[in-house]
Amino acid sequence: MFKMKNNFICPRCKGYLNVGESIVLAADTEHKDAGLILLSPELGNYTIKTNSFFQIREGEKYDFFCPICQQKLATDIHDNLSRILMVDDNSNHFEILFSKIAGEKSTYKIIGESLEVYGDHNSNYIDFLGLSNLK
Repeated sequence: MFKMKNNFICPRCKGYLNVGESIVLAADTEHKDAGLILLSPELGNYTIKTNSFFQIREGEKYDFFCPICQQKLATDIHDNLSRILMVDDNSNHFEILFSKIAGEKSTYKIIGESLEVYGDHNSNYIDFLGLSNLK
């Protein structure tokens, strides 16, 4: 059976966002389509699950919200990035930034001045992170 090593947390309310083998977020679009989205907890795995009536459209921008406190999971770094927190099994805390654009595979794991990048499109926002010398 799959055992999750990491916990994902809302940066606002500190509520746990992961259940079973998924990170659970609320999402909506500028067209006001809304629903829950299940993301893989494995950084770099872009598998998602949604209700069949809440369809993810390639290239469309989605806003993500905490399903607990309903606060937007935004970051000041770039309007196309969302932010959650991750705590690993050694109690290390990381900031996780990921793209709001469907199909854009850009994820960043940050702790202090250390950066890990994931996804085919990770160079899209690297200059905005202020850590561009780390790759």
